[in-house]
Amino acid sequence: MDARQKGFLLTALGVLIISPDALLLRLIDIPPEQLVLWRGLLNIIGFWLIVVARYRRHWFRAYLACGKTGLGCALLFTFSTLGFVLGNHFTKAGNVLVILASSPLIAALLSRVFLGERLPLHTWLAIIACLFGISLIVLDDAGSGSTTGNLLALMAAVGLAGNLTLARSKPGTDMSPMLALSGLFTFLLTFAWSGRVMLPGAVDMGWLILLCLILLPIGFTLIQRGPLYLPSAEVSLLMLLETVFGTLLVWLFLSERPGNLGLLGGAIVLLAMVVKSAIDRRKQRQQVRQFQTPETSC
Repeated sequence: MDARQKGFLLTALGVLIISPDALLLRLIDIPPEQLVLWRGLLNIIGFWLIVVARYRRHWFRAYLACGKTGLGCALLFTFSTLGFVLGNHFTKAGNVLVILASSPLIAALLSRVFLGERLPLHTWLAIIACLFGISLIVLDDAGSGSTTGNLLALMAAVGLAGNLTLARSKPGTDMSPMLALSGLFTFLLTFAWSGRVMLPGAVDMGWLILLCLILLPIGFTLIQRGPLYLPSAEVSLLMLLETVFGTLLVWLFLSERPGNLGLLGGAIVLLAMVVKSAIDRRKQRQQVRQFQTPETSC
């Protein structure tokens, strides 16, 4: 398995693991600021336990290795979390998803400017096709919304793209341990805003533990490792699959069937990803054949 394949599998698996996010958020019935607060608190524990399990007694060195770059990743991931959850509170969910779908474009521009990375034409076309598909998925829910909510959604998109690009800027260094620090930032900022910690009921706490202590730490740890092997724009592009899978899970468990436009949009996103993967695979095979072909002597 080469680096690109490893990055693709890590990111795709991470996206699959966090895809119940939208479904579980529907089931948790607590105020939005408390949801963010508990999300941050449980993320601290979940991400830290993963770091300890991976690095054993050297877990603190994993944090030191991230340095100032890791601190920046933690802050940007915090902005992304706050922007996404609070954006859904202040504006329509459709607006948030459409704006968040721009993160691959933002990541591509950031990578081009700061890292000098260029994406092939078929990747740009896949980004545009996925953005169009996501727009169809949420077209019925999109609306004017509020300026505050739309700006929060934009903050989420920039935070996500910036985090992945910054992680890409330090090759060979795993930035996923810093996500625990992001949980701390999220908790402190939300507590400063709300001024209280409300203990959820038993059922809500169970869903919170499943989502924020288990699924999100495991999934985002895998996703955060994606930039070690893939450009940040491609990692962001794969994360758009969460919208498709999340919509299907809500349909399956809550019987909220998406409209025909939503189904068409999901099909476009999946088709774009399949075509892009096929092209990448074909180019990879061509490169391997060229490398393995012995040079003819004159």
